[in-house]
Amino acid sequence: MKTALKFAVWACLSAGFFAAPASALEIELPVGARLTAERLSVLDSFDAPVAVFDGEVVPHLIVEGAIERRAWRINSPGLTPLQVILPLREQLVRQGYDLVFECSARECGGFDFRFDVEVLPGPNMYVNIAEYRYLTAVRGTVDAPEAAVGVLVSVTRGTAYVQIISAASARVADVVLPELAVPPKADDTESSPVAVNALRQQLLNTGHTVLAELDFAIGTTNLGGGPFASLAALAAFMEEEPSVRVLLVGHTDTIGDLRSNTALSKARATSVRDRLIGQYGVDPARLEAEGTAYLAPVASNLTEEGRGQNRRVEAVLLPTQ
Repeated sequence: MKTALKFAVWACLSAGFFAAPASALEIELPVGARLTAERLSVLDSFDAPVAVFDGEVVPHLIVEGAIERRAWRINSPGLTPLQVILPLREQLVRQGYDLVFECSARECGGFDFRFDVEVLPGPNMYVNIAEYRYLTAVRGTVDAPEAAVGVLVSVTRGTAYVQIISAASARVADVVLPELAVPPKADDTESSPVAVNALRQQLLNTGHTVLAELDFAIGTTNLGGGPFASLAALAAFMEEEPSVRVLLVGHTDTIGDLRSNTALSKARATSVRDRLIGQYGVDPARLEAEGTAYLAPVASNLTEEGRGQNRRVEAVLLPTQ
């Protein structure tokens, strides 16, 4: 028995955003599949992979239009990625989609492929580097697709995760967007004396502090646009204390294996280091970046709230040279 789920790829037709006729993608997932994340965009772009990681990037085609991003979790032990993705692939073919690309874990490029494609953030979507499959299907042609779908499946010992991103091409002329008020750009080049003093006391008293409210782009290790008050405060503190050296340490939750989480945590700490150097002018010689994966939790990894607290980047004071 299965549960039918309809994806209205012209999601905002009823709201008057599109003049084009509706076209729906219908996908059935097993009973018990629980929706964990959903992001619908009136006008956005989706980079649909069309080949494995080539040593530098994952080759892709770009589809601009209505984009729907969803993820599910299926509590069913013993499944393989192929078992999960096979019926999804067959449904796409029946609905007129052509399979243009498919790969599995190591063949895709392993860690490099996973972090160069769009993945919804954990814990909503989780990718086991050793056990995943990806496929891209298009309707129309690869050069000018009418629609594209990216399906990512990953499994652990007791759980399967499914992500489906559907994109329907649209001409800009077909899209009517409401006027958006542009807020004034926040000034993140300076930090208040109160914030700097609070960070100073935390570092001097305990030797480390969590850099609050950092966020990273979906499916990547790239730090979001900000502004981030914690980075401005850290940069100001280091400017006031020219002998200070800092180690940036990335931390993760326990979803996934130690090897992939160590790489992920270090890559995110490196992104923070790059931002401090590039935007705030901190001397690179005074900043180091490392990752400890899930080896230093500050909360329980048995709850979603605790896992969120454990996913962090900390600043640690180093001895002066």
